[in-house]
Amino acid sequence: MPPHSRGRRARIAFSDAASKALEAITSEAELHALDRVLVVLSVAPDIGELLPGATSGPLLREYTDDVDQVRVLYFVTALRTVVVVAYIEV
Repeated sequence: MPPHSRGRRARIAFSDAASKALEAITSEAELHALDRVLVVLSVAPDIGELLPGATSGPLLREYTDDVDQVRVLYFVTALRTVVVVAYIEV
């Protein structure tokens, strides 16, 4: 594996709804919990379970971290360089 691709993480982007949910988080503990989940998603975007639904367009995934009580709905771009977070629940 070339050195430049080893350890490469996907960039995280937020939908408008996820951005609003992020702005509403005031607890430092919740922010840290969400941050840990986002790191996991950036390293392993396929970790979440595919949600049933339409097959056209991006496939929506759900990742739930039961330890930190964080649920995130997201999709991954075709080149797997960006994880777009559509929904956040902390």
